[in-house]
Amino acid sequence: MSILIKGGTLVDDRREIHGDLLIEEDKIAAIAADIPSGIADQLIDAKGLLVMPGGIDVHTHFNLNTGIVTSCDDFYTGTRAAACGGTTTIIDHMGFGPAGCNLHHQLQKYHRDAHGRAVIDYSFHGVIQHVDDAILDELAAMVHEEGISSFKYYLTYQHHLEDGEVLRLLRRLKEVGALATVHAENHAVVTLNRQRFIAENKLAPIWHALSRPSACEAEAVARSINLAHLADDAPLYIVHLSTGLGLSYLKLAKARKQPVWVETCPQYLLLDSRCYEREDALNYILSPPLRPHKELDHLWTGIVDGSIDTVATDHCTFPATQRREMASDDFTRCPNGLPGVENRLTLLFSAGVMTGRINASRFVALTSANPARLFGLWPRKGSLRPGSDADLVLFDPTRRTTLRHAGMHDNVDYSPWEGVDCCGWPVMTLSRGAIVWRNGQFCGKAGHGRFVPRKPFSVTQENQECLQ
Repeated sequence: MSILIKGGTLVDDRREIHGDLLIEEDKIAAIAADIPSGIADQLIDAKGLLVMPGGIDVHTHFNLNTGIVTSCDDFYTGTRAAACGGTTTIIDHMGFGPAGCNLHHQLQKYHRDAHGRAVIDYSFHGVIQHVDDAILDELAAMVHEEGISSFKYYLTYQHHLEDGEVLRLLRRLKEVGALATVHAENHAVVTLNRQRFIAENKLAPIWHALSRPSACEAEAVARSINLAHLADDAPLYIVHLSTGLGLSYLKLAKARKQPVWVETCPQYLLLDSRCYEREDALNYILSPPLRPHKELDHLWTGIVDGSIDTVATDHCTFPATQRREMASDDFTRCPNGLPGVENRLTLLFSAGVMTGRINASRFVALTSANPARLFGLWPRKGSLRPGSDADLVLFDPTRRTTLRHAGMHDNVDYSPWEGVDCCGWPVMTLSRGAIVWRNGQFCGKAGHGRFVPRKPFSVTQENQECLQ
């Protein structure tokens, strides 16, 4: 079946042009100023709409088992919410497995979790919870046989790595063609602060934020950059950056052309630590925590000047009812994470493009093209080129809406964006040419989404441009 999207403004990360786009089967077949209507089986009128590559969210946590509780969005409800928000591909961060397990253990589990349930295409980041010769030897097969070309390690939490382990890991990841992604917080700082606050009976949600101050993240960011440099400039990607000081270290690394890239999330651009003074403050516990309002301005500067490369969500959902039951009198027992996969494009478009901070092409770079380049999906995803997958979002830049949990499609019982007014809305999402969201109605189906093996990482000219 062929589809002609006619009369819209085609926007990729380089340009905006008025024209038409032809889909044949599941691929983009052509773009041109004027394609005859009779050439296609189905016609979509895109007058007044932006036609953009579908969003790629490279940081989600579906079916995440913390060892105590499991996040409430699985690969059906999570990808359904993503599709309704204009996202057509996700890369999920696999959670920790049993102590001592190999890398394939979690990969096999996540394949079982996602197969037959995902609405849109998906991949996974590998997870490193210990480093030994067997793990280092296994990495090549994960990259070249399984299509997993990025791996996450943590500098805090139960399975955090020590510096020597990080150095060994980074060197090996560079050798096998993989990108290291890191959760950067100083474990000793977090541990000592939490111990002190517990002893002093400081257990309200605000103490969660105070236990993980900005310098706690920034120190770990700087250390990660230096360790990557010591590991022969191994490529490094910092997830969910929340601080201006951390960004300043990244800018220094980028200025010397070190292969380092950085992600932030809508919550760090639009919410601040005043949320921990609210009656529902437990709903805003995540790590890193929300920051004082001044940090938002630093991050927006990075969005505007290009030093921040991607905007993802870190979507990880635990119900408000569960949070209250577990942690009403002790923030240390509250599971961490916020929903957001459905609202990412609308929030960033409204607060970024419609305010004049960035243009629509920069928006596409942050939400689709740069993620595709960095994570081995380009040009199959994130592009409007002929031959690319027909993953598209049709966006109404003038549509105004107020975000309400009642209108969301995830599986959690609240939204951190309740009552937020936005300008700009996805009116249609196509995944490989199939319409999965149209005019407020979900029309996708479980099992449409496919696992996408990703290409090995290399510092190509295209992703090198993210350093400039």
